[in-house]
Amino acid sequence: MNILKLKKPGVKVYTAFIILFAMVVLQSCTTTKYNFSTSRVVPAAEGTVKVKKDKNNNYNIELHVNRLAESNRLSPAKEMYIVWMETEENGKVNIGQLKTSSGMLSGSLKSSLKTVATFKPTGFFITAEDNANIQYPVGQTVLSTGSM
Repeated sequence: MNILKLKKPGVKVYTAFIILFAMVVLQSCTTTKYNFSTSRVVPAAEGTVKVKKDKNNNYNIELHVNRLAESNRLSPAKEMYIVWMETEENGKVNIGQLKTSSGMLSGSLKSSLKTVATFKPTGFFITAEDNANIQYPVGQTVLSTGSM
């Protein structure tokens, strides 16, 4: 009889530990999803950004955009698209050039970008630019996850 009483509290503690562990693991693996608003410049373009914090406190960023017209077809024509990340700590950061290509089986234009950031993002936007190495956006904003 005493053996059963000892096992029950052990099972409860073990179960509580498993639940607590699962909550910590699931919380550390949360993914935040941002949707781009409809663009006045390229109305057919749609896209999302997924941000996942890793165990090293970095942010894995995965951006996908469909039907984004080639930058040289804009008015005025530009050389490329640049993706910007907005952060509370570091302001606006150039996180890379976005290249648009059409798929083999489909004519739709697709773009994607994967990168890692050390600062927590608060939003994203894409501008049409003539230079990839710029530190601040100067071109027209074509897509944004916020109200720009």
